[in-house]
Amino acid sequence: MKRFLVFPLLGLIWMNFVTVSLPDADLQDLSGHRVKFSEAIQNDGNPVIVSFWATWCVPCIKELDAVAEVYPDWQDEMGVKLVAVSIDDEKTARRIKPLVNGRGWDYEVYHDYKGELKRKLNINAVPYLIVIHKGKIVFRKNSYTPGGEEELYKFLKTLK
Repeated sequence: MKRFLVFPLLGLIWMNFVTVSLPDADLQDLSGHRVKFSEAIQNDGNPVIVSFWATWCVPCIKELDAVAEVYPDWQDEMGVKLVAVSIDDEKTARRIKPLVNGRGWDYEVYHDYKGELKRKLNINAVPYLIVIHKGKIVFRKNSYTPGGEEELYKFLKTLK
């Protein structure tokens, strides 16, 4: 009987060591060109922050504005890359480009126009932020509070 319990337990332990690859999906850049998510997150082994947001989400915009202020320093110090992925639907998608241009955000912005990436990552609410490092999601955060970028900065500093 003990033998039968060992094998399922070994299977559960093994599952924790299996690396699950990141999902891929088609996105659109601000010019309407299709880009694979896997291409958008390339950063020569340095961390990538992916912020899921929407034009109608005030906390999302506050978070992206706050990070925009410190982003050039983070790039210089840690080589970090920020990718903002809008989850706007067909009704609000036309607001993405004017909002981004008006804010002067200096990072890559894409539209998850099919909702495919959002579904694959099981994102149910925005703002939602992930950090990808060496092909793995190493940090997740749902919601934004002022000063949240400081917590993110501290985490990024721990990555080697």
